[in-house]
Amino acid sequence: MGTTQADPVQEPKYWHLKTVLTEALDSEFSVGEILPNERDLAARFGVARATLRQALEQLELEGRLQRRRGVGTTVAPPRVGVAVGSERHLWPGAAGDAWQPADCTSAVPPAAVADLLQTARDERVHTVRRSRVTHGQPVAAELLYIPASSVPDLSAIDAPSGTARARAVLRELQRADLEDQDQAVELGSASAEDAKELDRLPGAPVLVVTTRYHAGGRTAAVSVATYRADTCRLTFGASGRVEIHHDPERRAS
Repeated sequence: MGTTQADPVQEPKYWHLKTVLTEALDSEFSVGEILPNERDLAARFGVARATLRQALEQLELEGRLQRRRGVGTTVAPPRVGVAVGSERHLWPGAAGDAWQPADCTSAVPPAAVADLLQTARDERVHTVRRSRVTHGQPVAAELLYIPASSVPDLSAIDAPSGTARARAVLRELQRADLEDQDQAVELGSASAEDAKELDRLPGAPVLVVTTRYHAGGRTAAVSVATYRADTCRLTFGASGRVEIHHDPERRAS
């Protein structure tokens, strides 16, 4: 009895066009450059405008293009590397940190964060809000939770609020000896607040990186950083270790 093979799946026209457009973006266009209009592009590649739109939409989803009202379609900057599992441990705000502090408030953290910090669920902690921008585009937003016990000598008089307060909290945190840190990465959807920070629509895919910083035998701070999935990629440290945990009961956020 002879063998049979499944018929090969025909590649959609827009997918082939996406590949061709990707090569053109790499060889002919620079970051921030505005693409020709849809009519000219469709004529150049000999496709219907509907096919072209599908290809452009896919490239936008993949973070290769940005479509801005009143501007047009531009070439997106390269993806930002999100280091995971790096052997290099640094406190937030240390030299070379790409994040910019925006504000600092005192608030009760989410229950899951309080559990990580091992603080009472109604205990207020310093909450530092930071952002990360590349090529003028917001790519990540972070909430950094620091209990008062981690910054015991902080003076409320010197910097009562705002960016100055955030910088003061980070400076005080760096006085402790950082022992190590661990990270967890999850795929999520942008909340309304995240979407506003990242210039995306609510529900857009994001990467959520939770980092615990350890000092004095306890968790001294917890960072919850939300990255635009279309502008970021994960990079792994020298250890090359990737751990996968199956957790049927998702933690509350």
